[in-house]
Amino acid sequence: MDSIDEVLATADRAWRAHGVSPADRTALAADLRLDLDAAAADGVTPESLLGTDVPAFARRLADEAGVHREPPDYRRLLGEALIAVALGGVAGAVVLKLMLPLFDFMTLGPGGEDWPVQVALGIYYGVPAVVVVAVALTTLYFRLRDMPRIGATIRAMAVLVPLAGILITPVTMAFAWTTDYSQASYVIFAEAFIVLAALAGATVLARRWSLRDSRPRVGV
Repeated sequence: MDSIDEVLATADRAWRAHGVSPADRTALAADLRLDLDAAAADGVTPESLLGTDVPAFARRLADEAGVHREPPDYRRLLGEALIAVALGGVAGAVVLKLMLPLFDFMTLGPGGEDWPVQVALGIYYGVPAVVVVAVALTTLYFRLRDMPRIGATIRAMAVLVPLAGILITPVTMAFAWTTDYSQASYVIFAEAFIVLAALAGATVLARRWSLRDSRPRVGV
């Protein structure tokens, strides 16, 4: 038999997944605790009061209370993010190709010896990376502009996605080193999975971050 604290923790997870704001979750939990404490004083167990499906009871309680909901909708967000990243990658590849003459000038052309190779590589890869992120986030915003708090989500992604990319790069490079930089298909697939997993994690975290505000909002 679950304790009152365990029941409330289960209910809170259900409310969070249901898109209930933090302030409303706190209020619902306080009211539910009062009911559970009163029932316990009369010898009634949480299971007898709420039934065996606590998450379903919690969702029903939230709906009956008419609380404000902003579902995270992670599945749709991640699906659209994949499309947006693909489009951003195409744009980044085009920019990378267009910047090749500039890279050659910085490293091989007149005065190229004045450019440190780290600076040249930073510009050559950094500019396309910015293009990838900018195109992907812009695409994602316009494809999901009907989603609650999408503006705040995009702003959070603008911080977290590049950070995830920076942090996951040495991890991916280390993995490639352990395989002696193999070009085998399974190695390339594993490297792509590592990068995509990091970006997906950053996207989910950005969505949760954007919904952390307890005040109901309209639009972005």
